[in-house]
Amino acid sequence: MSSTMDGVFPFPPATGPGSDNDNGASAARSRDSLFLLAQLKLVGREEREVRVRNLSAGGMMAEYDGPVSIGDQLTVAVRGIGSVAGRVAWAAAGRIGIALDESIDPKKARKPVTTRGQP
Repeated sequence: MSSTMDGVFPFPPATGPGSDNDNGASAARSRDSLFLLAQLKLVGREEREVRVRNLSAGGMMAEYDGPVSIGDQLTVAVRGIGSVAGRVAWAAAGRIGIALDESIDPKKARKPVTTRGQP
């Protein structure tokens, strides 16, 4: 499996603590489990709204039920972070792993949205 610049991105659901494919990698990875809407644009396709389930400095896991291939280039716009480029790292059961081209601060996506006149 390929990796991002910092070697960090969410792996397919089949890997993780207790799975046969874990190899301790999940302990070295810092990721936030969440439910966040984002705009995903695969090169040559229409933009679609996706649900982001895991977010880390180097990637994310999103719900996406369309056809994709490993390595497909994309951009994804996440609230608090903006639009970032990446590629499909894996795809399985209606979810995809996205390896980002540049590291992000996942905590920015968790900051509350304020409206005008509120602190």
